[in-house]
Amino acid sequence: MAIGGFKNRVAWVNLTDGSVEYKGVSDDDAKKYIGARGLGVKYVFDNGPEVDPLSPDNILCVMGGPLTGTDVNMSGRLCVVTKSPLTGTVTDAHMGGWTAAKMKWAGFDGLVFKGKAEKPVYALLENGQLTLHDASDVWGKGVHETLNILTERHGGSAKGGKGAVDGMAIGQAGENLVKFACWINVDDRAAGRGGTGAVAGSKNLKAIIIKSDKSGKPQPANKDADKEARRTALNAIMAEENITSPRKGGLSLYGTNVLMNITDSIGALPANNSQYTAFGAEKAEKISGEFVREHILVEEPTCHACPVACKKEVEVTEGPFKVRMESLEYEPAWSLGANCGNDDVNAVAYIIDMANDYGYDAIEIGQTIATYMEACQRGYANGDGKLDWGDTQGMVELARKIAFREGVGDVLAEGPANAAKAWGHPEISMSVKGQSIPAYDPRGLKGMGIAYATSNRGACHLRAYTPAAELGVMPFGSLKVDPLAWEGKGGLTKVFQDVHAVSDSLDLCKFSAFAEGMDEYTAQFNAVTGLNYSTEELLKCGERIYNLERYYNNLAGFGEGSDYLPKRFTEEASTMPGSEGHVCELDKMLDEYYKERGWENGVVPESKLKELEII
Repeated sequence: MAIGGFKNRVAWVNLTDGSVEYKGVSDDDAKKYIGARGLGVKYVFDNGPEVDPLSPDNILCVMGGPLTGTDVNMSGRLCVVTKSPLTGTVTDAHMGGWTAAKMKWAGFDGLVFKGKAEKPVYALLENGQLTLHDASDVWGKGVHETLNILTERHGGSAKGGKGAVDGMAIGQAGENLVKFACWINVDDRAAGRGGTGAVAGSKNLKAIIIKSDKSGKPQPANKDADKEARRTALNAIMAEENITSPRKGGLSLYGTNVLMNITDSIGALPANNSQYTAFGAEKAEKISGEFVREHILVEEPTCHACPVACKKEVEVTEGPFKVRMESLEYEPAWSLGANCGNDDVNAVAYIIDMANDYGYDAIEIGQTIATYMEACQRGYANGDGKLDWGDTQGMVELARKIAFREGVGDVLAEGPANAAKAWGHPEISMSVKGQSIPAYDPRGLKGMGIAYATSNRGACHLRAYTPAAELGVMPFGSLKVDPLAWEGKGGLTKVFQDVHAVSDSLDLCKFSAFAEGMDEYTAQFNAVTGLNYSTEELLKCGERIYNLERYYNNLAGFGEGSDYLPKRFTEEASTMPGSEGHVCELDKMLDEYYKERGWENGVVPESKLKELEII
């Protein structure tokens, strides 16, 4: 392989018979789909869109990108790509920490698992070799205990970082096929959305353990260009006017939870299962990043090659929710806080830690609980118990029941969209394509409405993070837009989706986009790979990846009418200050978006597929 940044080694693992085949990455695939998300989606596409997500025929890809594990800033990410059991779409979920870098240093660009092991197994990566080992003794255990046992078994500790044995695992939620189960690594970083952990559980794959060190770090094809490209990018990250500025910018000081008070103040923070668009200043403050920093913050660790240190490790030392955990992020703080009518930050921290140990998506679990709370409020839950808004002890118990599919937990383990449908009231699930929305109400941030509706993996803020422009946290002042205006949001969303498809395929942290743009991405990509892409050519790769995902979904049954929002957002006007009287004008934005995409009512035409060299 002539392209830098790659180890040119992907392990294709047949779990049914235990065989492993090592294949290179074709230059053509790398040039067209970059790596990580893009390459994983290509593999999933080639495996066929008709597979049952929880059958042995589905594949589970764990992928790094060409920049993963290099000296490029914020390059410590990998993604897990598969067909989602929650949505039926192609999905990819990304995690930070050190696991991605360690996988690259161990000699792998990716791992592809197919089939089903006869008994529980884990994969061990070392010196370019993958071996399967019996995991029967850790099956049934939580993520934390599993990784403690397995990392110590192979000469390391359960904390990632320099020189340590690293790893990622599923918990009881994945084993029990909870549809929103996920992977968690030694640093409690989650590949959270889409149910990738349930796919692993269906295959009896418990964990991936990695032994490596920096001697395996890939070197750039052009060292001088790499040094200059990294210097330019770091200057942008460090600039005091950017939210990424270490120890100065809001993201560095307060983590992702810097957004809690901001979003609440403009009437765009969903509360009580999106019945309201704000939680209220006093209650939002109690679960905010500012409150966390003042009261329970104990450490600020960081991921591979990242100067920002947005992770906020907290400790609660008194009361019923004693815990030390990493990290109290905005999305789960909202989903388990405001969205459940809960302003107890200690309870939020405790339940996030439970989610990490059971191994399920901390956004979806909060949405699941909130959906159940509204079902109870309205008498829809069919005698399946009762849970009031803000009942923290009840939330803890329900979170446990879901992981083990006990009682009403068995219904909720199918995801809130399926649970609401089972109760005869699908309208109370705030979901798109089966996946729940995150922490932005599209009545107060209109761009999120079109972004949720057109996300290829179900409702998601990270396919196109339009609040970067709507809240003014982008480094480019020209991109500041009115959050309550719908005009132009279709075009904005299309561009953001393509840009983030690029960064997810490199694979760089999404927060790099708060300081860097396509020019910085292209310079770093070219320096490491030795290619000579223009910014436009690299962005075209992002467009190709997004269209391949949409084409996969079209073939999987998502045709016209698949891009929608819950009627709560399009028909029930906000009653809260900042967005009062507003609904989300989705239909108008969809018309604009489809025109920008060149799609026909959400379906990719053959002409677009040919233009992008997909077919």
